[in-house]
Amino acid sequence: MGVLRDMPSFLIPADELVAFGIAWQQIGGNLGRSNPYSSGAFCELFDRKVGELLSTMLGGIPIVKPNRNALTPSQADCVEVGPVRVIGGVRPQNFDVGYRPDGIRFAFDSKSLNDKDSVGKNWQNMINDLATEATTVHSRFPQAVVAFMVIIPEPCIEEPRLSAIIQTLERLSKRVRPEEAAHRAEAIALAIWNPVTGEINPAIPNVQSPLRIETFSEQIQAAYVSRYKGLPPHTSE
Repeated sequence: MGVLRDMPSFLIPADELVAFGIAWQQIGGNLGRSNPYSSGAFCELFDRKVGELLSTMLGGIPIVKPNRNALTPSQADCVEVGPVRVIGGVRPQNFDVGYRPDGIRFAFDSKSLNDKDSVGKNWQNMINDLATEATTVHSRFPQAVVAFMVIIPEPCIEEPRLSAIIQTLERLSKRVRPEEAAHRAEAIALAIWNPVTGEINPAIPNVQSPLRIETFSEQIQAAYVSRYKGLPPHTSE
Protein backbone atom coordinates (compact mmCIF):
# COMPACT_ATOMS: atom_id res chain seq x y z
CA MET A 1 0.00 0.00 0.00
CA GLY A 2 1.25 3.46 -0.85
CA VAL A 3 0.62 7.04 0.19
CA LEU A 4 -0.71 9.23 -2.60
CA ARG A 5 1.92 11.64 -3.90
CA ASP A 6 2.02 14.43 -6.44
CA MET A 7 2.03 13.16 -10.01
CA PRO A 8 5.10 14.57 -11.79
CA SER A 9 4.62 16.58 -14.96
CA PHE A 10 4.71 14.68 -18.22
CA LEU A 11 7.96 15.11 -20.14
CA ILE A 12 9.46 13.20 -23.05
CA PRO A 13 13.04 14.36 -23.73
CA ALA A 14 13.52 15.44 -27.33
CA ASP A 15 16.45 13.07 -27.82
CA GLU A 16 14.13 10.10 -27.21
CA LEU A 17 11.97 11.20 -30.15
CA VAL A 18 14.74 12.19 -32.56
CA ALA A 19 15.45 8.59 -33.62
CA PHE A 20 11.79 8.15 -34.48
CA GLY A 21 11.93 11.42 -36.37
CA ILE A 22 14.85 10.19 -38.45
CA ALA A 23 12.94 7.02 -39.29
CA TRP A 24 9.85 9.12 -40.07
CA GLN A 25 11.81 11.22 -42.55
CA GLN A 26 13.57 8.24 -44.16
CA ILE A 27 10.28 6.47 -44.87
CA GLY A 28 8.89 9.62 -46.45
CA GLY A 29 6.85 11.17 -43.68
CA ASN A 30 5.55 8.11 -41.88
CA LEU A 31 6.38 5.55 -39.21
CA GLY A 32 6.31 1.96 -40.38
CA ARG A 33 5.57 -1.24 -38.50
CA SER A 34 9.14 -2.49 -38.24
CA ASN A 35 10.89 -2.14 -34.89
CA PRO A 36 12.74 -0.49 -33.29
CA TYR A 37 11.16 2.69 -34.70
CA SER A 38 7.66 1.52 -35.50
CA SER A 39 4.49 3.46 -34.82
CA GLY A 40 3.72 1.01 -32.03
CA ALA A 41 7.12 1.51 -30.39
CA PHE A 42 6.62 5.26 -30.67
CA CYS A 43 3.38 5.14 -28.67
CA GLU A 44 4.97 2.81 -26.14
CA LEU A 45 7.38 5.61 -25.18
CA PHE A 46 4.41 7.70 -24.10
CA ASP A 47 2.65 4.75 -22.46
CA ARG A 48 5.67 3.88 -20.33
CA LYS A 49 6.08 7.47 -19.22
CA VAL A 50 2.43 7.70 -18.16
CA GLY A 51 2.83 4.42 -16.29
CA GLU A 52 5.90 5.73 -14.46
CA LEU A 53 4.17 8.96 -13.46
CA LEU A 54 1.07 7.10 -12.31
CA SER A 55 3.20 4.72 -10.25
CA THR A 56 4.85 7.69 -8.55
CA MET A 57 1.48 9.27 -7.72
CA LEU A 58 0.24 6.00 -6.25
CA GLY A 59 3.17 5.78 -3.86
CA GLY A 60 5.81 4.04 -5.98
CA ILE A 61 3.87 0.81 -6.57
CA PRO A 62 5.25 -1.75 -9.08
CA ILE A 63 4.79 -1.46 -12.84
CA VAL A 64 3.96 -4.75 -14.54
CA LYS A 65 3.05 -5.99 -18.00
CA PRO A 66 -0.46 -7.49 -17.98
CA ASN A 67 -1.71 -10.62 -19.64
CA ARG A 68 -3.65 -9.41 -22.67
CA ASN A 69 -6.77 -11.43 -21.78
CA ALA A 70 -6.63 -11.16 -17.99
CA LEU A 71 -9.47 -9.28 -16.33
CA THR A 72 -7.55 -8.71 -13.09
CA PRO A 73 -3.94 -7.61 -12.44
CA SER A 74 -1.21 -10.11 -11.65
CA GLN A 75 -0.43 -8.30 -8.38
CA ALA A 76 -2.75 -6.84 -5.78
CA ASP A 77 -1.59 -3.24 -6.18
CA CYS A 78 0.28 -2.36 -9.37
CA VAL A 79 0.26 -0.15 -12.43
CA GLU A 80 -0.14 -2.11 -15.67
CA VAL A 81 1.40 -0.90 -18.91
CA GLY A 82 -0.68 -2.45 -21.69
CA PRO A 83 -2.62 -4.11 -22.97
CA VAL A 84 -5.04 -3.76 -20.05
CA ARG A 85 -8.36 -5.54 -20.65
CA VAL A 86 -11.47 -3.68 -19.50
CA ILE A 87 -14.97 -5.10 -19.86
CA GLY A 88 -16.99 -1.93 -20.12
CA GLY A 89 -20.60 -1.09 -20.76
CA VAL A 90 -20.23 -0.84 -24.55
CA ARG A 91 -17.55 -3.36 -25.51
CA PRO A 92 -14.41 -5.05 -24.22
CA GLN A 93 -11.47 -2.70 -24.69
CA ASN A 94 -7.70 -2.93 -24.28
CA PHE A 95 -6.07 0.17 -22.83
CA ASP A 96 -2.37 1.03 -22.85
CA VAL A 97 -2.07 1.81 -19.13
CA GLY A 98 -4.36 0.82 -16.29
CA TYR A 99 -4.82 0.70 -12.55
CA ARG A 100 -7.50 -1.73 -11.40
CA PRO A 101 -7.10 -2.77 -7.74
CA ASP A 102 -10.88 -3.28 -7.37
CA GLY A 103 -12.08 -2.71 -10.90
CA ILE A 104 -10.72 -0.08 -13.22
CA ARG A 105 -9.79 3.19 -11.52
CA PHE A 106 -7.51 4.60 -14.23
CA ALA A 107 -7.39 3.87 -17.96
CA PHE A 108 -5.14 5.55 -20.53
CA ASP A 109 -4.72 5.24 -24.28
CA SER A 110 -2.24 6.95 -26.59
CA LYS A 111 -3.35 7.74 -30.13
CA SER A 112 -0.96 8.68 -32.93
CA LEU A 113 -1.68 9.85 -36.47
CA ASN A 114 1.72 9.55 -38.11
CA ASP A 115 1.33 10.86 -41.65
CA LYS A 116 -0.64 13.50 -43.54
CA ASP A 117 -2.99 11.01 -45.17
CA SER A 118 -3.78 9.42 -41.81
CA VAL A 119 -4.57 12.79 -40.26
CA GLY A 120 -6.86 13.67 -43.14
CA LYS A 121 -8.68 10.35 -43.32
CA ASN A 122 -8.66 9.10 -39.76
CA TRP A 123 -8.86 11.97 -37.29
CA GLN A 124 -12.65 11.89 -37.07
CA ASN A 125 -12.61 8.12 -36.58
CA MET A 126 -10.06 8.66 -33.81
CA ILE A 127 -12.43 11.11 -32.12
CA ASN A 128 -15.20 8.52 -32.29
CA ASP A 129 -12.85 5.95 -30.72
CA LEU A 130 -11.99 8.30 -27.85
CA ALA A 131 -15.64 8.96 -27.06
CA THR A 132 -16.52 5.26 -27.26
CA GLU A 133 -13.59 4.21 -25.07
CA ALA A 134 -14.49 6.79 -22.42
CA THR A 135 -18.13 5.69 -22.54
CA THR A 136 -17.34 1.99 -22.26
CA VAL A 137 -15.38 2.66 -19.06
CA HIS A 138 -17.61 5.28 -17.46
CA SER A 139 -20.88 3.46 -18.12
CA ARG A 140 -19.71 0.65 -15.81
CA PHE A 141 -17.18 2.52 -13.68
CA PRO A 142 -18.40 6.14 -13.40
CA GLN A 143 -15.71 7.00 -10.83
CA ALA A 144 -12.86 5.87 -13.09
CA VAL A 145 -10.35 8.37 -14.44
CA VAL A 146 -9.96 8.08 -18.22
CA ALA A 147 -7.12 9.86 -20.01
CA PHE A 148 -5.89 10.09 -23.59
CA MET A 149 -2.91 11.54 -25.40
CA VAL A 150 -3.07 12.41 -29.10
CA ILE A 151 0.31 12.67 -30.85
CA ILE A 152 0.73 14.13 -34.36
CA PRO A 153 3.86 15.13 -36.36
CA GLU A 154 3.84 18.87 -36.94
CA PRO A 155 4.31 18.67 -40.76
CA CYS A 156 1.12 16.59 -41.02
CA ILE A 157 -1.29 19.08 -39.50
CA GLU A 158 -2.31 22.54 -40.62
CA GLU A 159 -5.23 24.91 -40.40
CA PRO A 160 -8.17 24.70 -40.41
CA ARG A 161 -7.92 21.04 -39.41
CA LEU A 162 -5.66 21.78 -36.43
CA SER A 163 -8.26 24.09 -34.88
CA ALA A 164 -11.02 21.58 -35.60
CA ILE A 165 -9.11 18.83 -33.78
CA ILE A 166 -8.29 21.08 -30.83
CA GLN A 167 -11.87 22.28 -30.44
CA THR A 168 -13.26 18.74 -30.66
CA LEU A 169 -10.76 17.34 -28.15
CA GLU A 170 -11.51 20.18 -25.76
CA ARG A 171 -15.20 19.29 -25.86
CA LEU A 172 -14.31 15.70 -24.94
CA SER A 173 -12.05 16.65 -22.01
CA LYS A 174 -12.38 17.99 -18.45
CA ARG A 175 -14.88 15.51 -17.01
CA VAL A 176 -14.67 16.77 -13.44
CA ARG A 177 -17.55 14.96 -11.73
CA PRO A 178 -18.60 11.30 -12.09
CA GLU A 179 -22.15 12.30 -12.96
CA GLU A 180 -21.01 14.22 -16.04
CA ALA A 181 -21.32 12.79 -19.56
CA ALA A 182 -19.76 9.35 -19.90
CA HIS A 183 -18.23 10.06 -23.32
CA ARG A 184 -15.91 12.74 -21.91
CA ALA A 185 -12.45 12.03 -20.50
CA GLU A 186 -10.98 13.38 -17.29
CA ALA A 187 -7.79 14.43 -19.12
CA ILE A 188 -6.68 14.70 -22.75
CA ALA A 189 -3.32 16.02 -23.97
CA LEU A 190 -2.38 16.99 -27.51
CA ALA A 191 1.30 16.64 -28.48
CA ILE A 192 2.40 18.15 -31.81
CA TRP A 193 5.99 17.00 -32.31
CA ASN A 194 8.77 18.00 -34.67
CA PRO A 195 10.37 14.97 -36.43
CA VAL A 196 13.59 16.92 -37.03
CA THR A 197 14.24 18.20 -33.51
CA GLY A 198 12.14 15.73 -31.51
CA GLU A 199 10.58 18.61 -29.61
CA ILE A 200 6.92 18.94 -28.74
CA ASN A 201 5.65 22.31 -29.92
CA PRO A 202 5.19 24.48 -26.79
CA ALA A 203 2.82 26.87 -28.57
CA ILE A 204 0.15 24.30 -29.53
CA PRO A 205 -2.49 24.37 -28.17
CA ASN A 206 -2.72 27.82 -26.58
CA VAL A 207 -1.94 28.31 -22.91
CA GLN A 208 -5.62 28.41 -21.88
CA SER A 209 -6.41 25.04 -23.42
CA PRO A 210 -7.08 22.01 -21.18
CA LEU A 211 -5.10 19.98 -23.75
CA ARG A 212 -1.74 21.41 -22.67
CA ILE A 213 0.67 18.57 -22.00
CA GLU A 214 2.16 20.26 -18.93
CA THR A 215 -1.22 20.20 -17.15
CA PHE A 216 -1.98 16.58 -18.07
CA SER A 217 -0.67 15.08 -14.82
CA GLU A 218 -2.31 17.80 -12.75
CA GLN A 219 -5.73 17.00 -14.20
CA ILE A 220 -5.30 13.25 -13.65
CA GLN A 221 -4.18 13.79 -10.06
CA ALA A 222 -7.05 16.16 -9.25
CA ALA A 223 -9.64 13.72 -10.57
CA TYR A 224 -8.11 10.68 -8.89
CA VAL A 225 -7.60 12.31 -5.50
CA SER A 226 -11.14 13.73 -5.43
CA ARG A 227 -12.58 10.24 -5.95
CA TYR A 228 -10.24 7.86 -4.15
CA LYS A 229 -8.23 9.68 -1.48
CA GLY A 230 -8.56 7.90 1.86
CA LEU A 231 -9.89 4.70 0.30
CA PRO A 232 -7.96 1.39 0.26
CA PRO A 233 -5.38 0.53 -0.91
CA HIS A 234 -4.09 4.01 -0.12
CA THR A 235 -2.79 4.83 3.32
CA SER A 236 -2.54 8.09 5.21
CA GLU A 237 0.71 9.63 6.34
